[in-house]
Amino acid sequence: MSASRSFVHTALPGRVIFGSGTRVKAAEELARLQCSRAFILSGPHGAADARTLHDHLGPQAVGIFTDAVMHTPIEVTERALQNVRTRGADALIALGGGSTTGLAKAIALRTDLPQIVIPTTYAGSEMTTILGETAGGRKTTVRDLKVLPEVVIYDVELTYSLSPALSATSGMNAIAHAVEALYAKDGSPIVSIMATEAIGALARALPAIVANPREETARSDAFYGAWLCGTVLGSVGMALHHKLCHVLGGSFNMPHAETHTVLLPHATAFNGEVVPDKLAPVATLLGGGGPGQGLYDLAQRICAPTSLKELGLPQDALDRAADIAMEQPYWNPRALSRDGIRGLLDDAWHGRRPAH
Repeated sequence: MSASRSFVHTALPGRVIFGSGTRVKAAEELARLQCSRAFILSGPHGAADARTLHDHLGPQAVGIFTDAVMHTPIEVTERALQNVRTRGADALIALGGGSTTGLAKAIALRTDLPQIVIPTTYAGSEMTTILGETAGGRKTTVRDLKVLPEVVIYDVELTYSLSPALSATSGMNAIAHAVEALYAKDGSPIVSIMATEAIGALARALPAIVANPREETARSDAFYGAWLCGTVLGSVGMALHHKLCHVLGGSFNMPHAETHTVLLPHATAFNGEVVPDKLAPVATLLGGGGPGQGLYDLAQRICAPTSLKELGLPQDALDRAADIAMEQPYWNPRALSRDGIRGLLDDAWHGRRPAH
């Protein structure tokens, strides 16, 4: 193997169960983990499904918390943690989107309890050792094997009720993980293969879901793509796109998936100027010219937001956001400058179609 093909690939441990109706396997997975006192977590929108699961598990479930929220604020984690400890739980079951998964991870970081995650969106964070938490208006991330779920159960049926709008932004959020993996400094051929497969699956699925939210093949393809996106996010480091999303989420409380959706075309076009070869698969899969343009056009096609302005970010926040992003920047393939980031944010705020 030539030096140009040298790489290091670290695969994460974990068990994945994929299919339809698979959520009923939670009981046997608890037994596999030799656990018998599961505490169930969800957000407010998933409370009914969480209670149904609680009833299904019977004596295997000892409590439920349905107040998970975006960006994993530590005050919510502390409230949930108190409930977990009071009930003497020996395992966590998270049923919901990225906010619920984040809460389970935050509790696992503090307790090392095993986790079973049952995702209902395309967030992908269930496949990573990454936890983002918010305190004092700043969102910070850590990587720790303690937060990696032991079991992930993908039940395609749980995504049928995800609205077209949420499906679109959640899917674009997933694609963001795969796009950044293509140029990650610690990438590998295996990661690039998975990322390319994931982008293709989601690009096929999302327009079909928007047209018919209960289309089974499209829902299955989207969940499959999201699983791969999460897997590659767990294998490599993040770059400018994720940094900007963390800044806008943690410091300005911007909606997570929608912010990913709006920023992705612009961050991709920004980096595409220095790594066009690595982003060529994105342009090929999406068409429409450059990779940033293809992502922008996909967002428009699935009726997803394309500007920070429409998400409610005031224009006078852009200067502060650029300053915060430069304070502790993530590694990025293109050299970062405050002016460069400010210009990227301006394009994203106005919703301009990228030039590449």
